Amino acid sequence: MFCICLLIYADHAHILLSGNTEDSDIKKCLDKFKKQTGFWLYKNKPSFKWQKDYYDHILRKEEDLNSVIKYILNNTVRAGIVKNWKEYKFKGSTIYKLDEWK
Repeated sequence: MFCICLLIYADHAHILLSGNTEDSDIKKCLDKFKKQTGFWLYKNKPSFKWQKDYYDHILRKEEDLNSVIKYILNNTVRAGIVKNWKEYKFKGSTIYKLDEWK
C-alpha cells in the first residue's frame, strides 16, 4: 500500500491511498490505521476520538491523480490555515516529494 498524499488537521485527515497489488484492501488498511492510531490517541490524547465512520471516494480512471492531490493540499489554503499549501507542516507522501511540487 502506498500513501500518495496525507494531510492531517486537528479534527480530521485526508488520506489518498493506492494499492500496490491487485488484492490490496484499502478498507482494511484504513480500519487498521484507525485502530492503531485510536489506541495511541486513547493512551496519549484521551479526549480525542476518531469518528466511527469515514467518507471515502474511489478515483475513477478519468480523474487526474495530480489534480486530486493538489485539491487535497489546497484545503489548507481554502480553510485559511496557510497562504500556500507548502507552508502546512502536517502533510506527506511515501512516493512523492510534495515540497518539490509547484
